[in-house]
Amino acid sequence: MKTSNKPIVQNIVKQCKLHGIRHIVFSPGSRNAPFAIAFDNDPYFKTHIIHDERVAGFYALGIAQVLNEAVAMCCTSGSAVVNYFPAITEAFYRKIPLLVISADRPKNLINKGHGQTIMQDAIFGNHVKAFQSFEDENILLNKTIENYDSIMESLYQEPKGPVHFNIHLEEPLYATSIMDEEIFPENKNMVGGHSVSLEETIKIINGKKTIVLCGQNAGSSELNNELVQFNQNTNVLVLNENTSGLNDGAFINCIDRTLNAIPNEHLEAFIPEILITIGDAIVSKKIKAFFIQNPPEHHIAINHSSIGIDSFHCLGTHLKINPIDFFSQMNKVELITNTINFEAKWKTIDLQAKDRLPQFFSTDKSTTDIQAFYLLNQYLNDNTILHLANSSVVRYMQLFDPIKSIEYYANRGTSGIDGSMSTAVGSAIALPHKQHIFISGDVSFIYDSNAMWVRPFPKNLKIVVINNYGGSIFRIIDGAKTSRQLETYFEAHHHTDVKNIAEGFGFSTTEVDEQKDYEASIFQFLNNDNHQILIFKTDRKENPLALSRLFKHLNND
Repeated sequence: MKTSNKPIVQNIVKQCKLHGIRHIVFSPGSRNAPFAIAFDNDPYFKTHIIHDERVAGFYALGIAQVLNEAVAMCCTSGSAVVNYFPAITEAFYRKIPLLVISADRPKNLINKGHGQTIMQDAIFGNHVKAFQSFEDENILLNKTIENYDSIMESLYQEPKGPVHFNIHLEEPLYATSIMDEEIFPENKNMVGGHSVSLEETIKIINGKKTIVLCGQNAGSSELNNELVQFNQNTNVLVLNENTSGLNDGAFINCIDRTLNAIPNEHLEAFIPEILITIGDAIVSKKIKAFFIQNPPEHHIAINHSSIGIDSFHCLGTHLKINPIDFFSQMNKVELITNTINFEAKWKTIDLQAKDRLPQFFSTDKSTTDIQAFYLLNQYLNDNTILHLANSSVVRYMQLFDPIKSIEYYANRGTSGIDGSMSTAVGSAIALPHKQHIFISGDVSFIYDSNAMWVRPFPKNLKIVVINNYGGSIFRIIDGAKTSRQLETYFEAHHHTDVKNIAEGFGFSTTEVDEQKDYEASIFQFLNNDNHQILIFKTDRKENPLALSRLFKHLNND
């Protein structure tokens, strides 16, 4: 098999194969040409050519998140590698395994005025689990060969996350040689928890009003089943976000909707004594404020992170254990059940809020974001993979009950608007047999529009854009909404034509600017293979007013 003649490149390619990395997201360049030759000539790898490195990073993240396996990305030297940074930070905080392979100039050329040359070694700092710099010299191979495996292993060791190889390559870059040795991949995906003593934890929890709060990426069917069983204790309530991967009718799945409906004079009865958190980021600002203002007696964080996530400033115990193992062991213990029936108080309020929701939308006919989301939720097809952009989009979706057959994804590691569409494109490419829908605000869409440059663009991905001509979330944030700088500095009000951008990339679009046309447009869009981008034009000034009316209605005001 023909490959690059550089031993350092050959060895890294071997390591990718040994560790089961199949997908290589490659951005064209010159310095990384040896890797292009090596990966492209090996039929084991699936290469994806993405020209924009920022798009490429999120595209790779999208593949990794739906396949639950490590993905490599490779770029040339200079500012190219810096464009990976947003995706790397997202992967770090979401514990998604990405291998960055950055080609670099020889060390003796750095800071000497040569083009496409910056200080790439350790450029991602603390946002990667491991980093190694390699030089293109045979004498160094034996010294560094043992570093490959330990760094590659760290991709999969909990907490998972990104790692970085920076390769200083000498010219010539395009020479080839023949590799006869066949490498077979190993299963290096090391998952699972470990056993810890829970005696003290049981003493803390026993007989206490307990809330389990489920953040992003908490879920699996096995964990779901354990939580359902744990939730049978009337002292226990499970609060769940749609990005967790968990879903059951026994849980409260719309936290903001339910919290808003709790009467202030009865608030004390809803405060738990014990808070257990699993998963990563929490979307709901309301639940964060609730626990900060009303801290529980004890907060137990369960995750594989080196530190417990103390979002509510009251962390008492951090258990580095797989949540499945934790709740499985808890379910074997006969915990005390008191007569307060803590769960029932929450569920009563939750059902009241849920029942009031259709009443509101049957009378409020405004041309607003919330109307679009309500109708979208009525027509989403089963077994869809739903990708949510950040800011208002992911928050609006939290107001509606998740559909059990739908998988929800959002880049909540760093919550940036960059790269959301690119992530959805990568996911759709990785799972071509599934329908994918990406819902975005107009600013996020414009910011990541280079994702539409990907070819071939996945036909199984549909895009919905909520176009309110600016970052509408700032109209519901206290302080920002009354500032004279609102339109210019915060929401970035614009007159950019989203339809023209999409059509400029060759996409067919449907644009709707009247609420009365929303429902028919959604139905046609979701059931027509030729319609790939649906644009809702909404009233940015009316949006916060409609949301305020909804919350008042839920609270029965």
